[in-house]
Amino acid sequence: MEKRIINPWKWQDERSYVQAVEVKNVTGTLYVSGQTAISAEGVSSNADMESQLILALKNLEEVISTAGYEPKNIVRLNIYTTSTAELWPHFAIFQDWIAKHGIQQSLTLLEVKSLFETLKVELEATVVK
Repeated sequence: MEKRIINPWKWQDERSYVQAVEVKNVTGTLYVSGQTAISAEGVSSNADMESQLILALKNLEEVISTAGYEPKNIVRLNIYTTSTAELWPHFAIFQDWIAKHGIQQSLTLLEVKSLFETLKVELEATVVK
C-alpha cells in the first residue's frame, strides 16, 4: 500500500489531521461503524465526555485490531459529538491517541443534536492495508 498526504497549508498540523489522503495498491479496506462508549456487554455510558472519548477510542482500536488492521492506517475519521464545547477541553486525548499510532487521516468533526441513548461522542473510520 502507498499513501500520499496532501496538505496545501500548515495550519491543520496543530489539529491532528490532514487535508487529503491518497491511497494506492490497497489490499483491503475496512469501513468501521461509529464506535462509542458502549461496554462489551452493550451498555451505553452515561459518564462525562472525557470518559466517553477514552472508551470510544479503545473500542475503535479493538474493532480495527480484531479485523487484522492497524490504527496507523486510518485514512478517514469522522467525529460526531453532541457538544463540541464539551469535547474541546479533552481534544488532547484524541490528539495523543493519533500521535501514539502515527495516524495521518482526513477528518470531519460534526456536532449533532443527539446520539444513541446517553452517548456524547462517536468515531467512524476507514482503514486500509
